[in-house]
Amino acid sequence: MDTLTGAGLAEALTGADVVVDVANSPSFEDAAVLAFFETSTRNMLAAEARAGVRHHVALSVVGSERLVDSGYMRAKVAQETLIRTSRVPYTILHSTQFFEFLGGIAHSSVAGEAIHLPTALFQPIAANDVADALAAIVVAPPVNGAIEVAGPAPFRMDALVRRYLMATGDARGVVGQADAPYFGATIDDSSLMPTAGAQIGATDYDSWFAAR
Repeated sequence: MDTLTGAGLAEALTGADVVVDVANSPSFEDAAVLAFFETSTRNMLAAEARAGVRHHVALSVVGSERLVDSGYMRAKVAQETLIRTSRVPYTILHSTQFFEFLGGIAHSSVAGEAIHLPTALFQPIAANDVADALAAIVVAPPVNGAIEVAGPAPFRMDALVRRYLMATGDARGVVGQADAPYFGATIDDSSLMPTAGAQIGATDYDSWFAAR
């Protein structure tokens, strides 16, 4: 199916009780990512309403509403707004960054010969633990709100990415700067951190890295 054109949606959703939306934009450019999430989400929700779907489950990002300078995060907030105002009961899972995304974070922050990253705290999680959280939501009633999930421990972003790159044989240097942008947004120690009531994944960084 194509969520941007709507082709195949009706057929795919026939008989579906729950829809799990983990689609992501192929481009993080501001206008493109906004267009992706708004168009895809509108088409999905409209098709779900026609099909009688009883639960829309969507994956989003912890702190998305706090990072207004990031085009990607603004697009995720727009997606969430469409979900919250639709007729389909829903649950939104707010996840912290995946361990699997550490390389992507590094790649997004290359300046010259070095990688410039914020020194702010974040609490990344293994993707398998996010999948487990989504699976639990699928078989539970919709909460018509958001649930948070995070990894077991906080890290300084620059420190963990430096550790990851060294362990994977990437010789590029990491420069920690308090004001270095994270996908266009300036962050601090509260920007990407979960709230006190967040679910905590079982897999710590060392266990994840050893298993990869």
